[in-house]
Amino acid sequence: MSGDAVRHEAHGRVSYVTLDRPETLNALTPGDRNRLIGLLEEASADPGTRAVVLTGTGRGFCAGADLRGGAPGGERIPGDVSRTLRLGAQRLLSAVLDCEKPVIAAVNGTAAGLGAHLALACDLVLAAESARFIEVFVRRGLVPDGGGAYLLPRLIGPQRAKELMFFGDALAAADAERLGLVNRVVPDGELDKTAREWAARLAAGPTRALALTKQLVNASLDGDRATAFAAEAAAQEINMTTADAREGLRAFVERRSPEFGGR
Repeated sequence: MSGDAVRHEAHGRVSYVTLDRPETLNALTPGDRNRLIGLLEEASADPGTRAVVLTGTGRGFCAGADLRGGAPGGERIPGDVSRTLRLGAQRLLSAVLDCEKPVIAAVNGTAAGLGAHLALACDLVLAAESARFIEVFVRRGLVPDGGGAYLLPRLIGPQRAKELMFFGDALAAADAERLGLVNRVVPDGELDKTAREWAARLAAGPTRALALTKQLVNASLDGDRATAFAAEAAAQEINMTTADAREGLRAFVERRSPEFGGR
């Protein structure tokens, strides 16, 4: 386990990543963000990792980017802002969306701005009853970043997305579940247990099939039917070469539970 603000440990083929700066509601510094990107990329490439759980400590899941470095000032060179965004917040969200292992967000408290988008980019979202989601950008006179205008309309439609982004009101966990932003709301004391149970189930699953399924679902929202059907056929072709697919079919014929090895 590392001693910095982004802690990491591995148990039972699951990578557990914990944001640990509770005094700032786990706001991300550039170093924290890069560490998180690196851990997601490592999990994606490591055959021994078969699921990822992302959570925070204290009252916050993640309050977004740490802006305590000072208010914007001085001369800006054209391209600076877009470059910073492209290599920072957008790269982080892409690391979650492109991770070849299923990623669970265990939202323990406030998820604001980039922190909300970090949670919503995950494949499955568990929320404690005390969790809140806040599109905080409008409160600062800012445009949403970190993929928010891409993610939210796809999750809840443009009208609801605009309501959250235009007003910046805090959305309680129960309301987030009602809108379809989270999969399950659980009592605060059961969040870690539930996340570990879900992660264990995913880690015991056919890892390559899950990766291809994730890729298909994510891509389906951006393309037409012909493209989606072609991608589905290609994914099936690839997956049928895996040991897990062969094991799954054998287990069906032999009327037993499959034992997937993740390959």
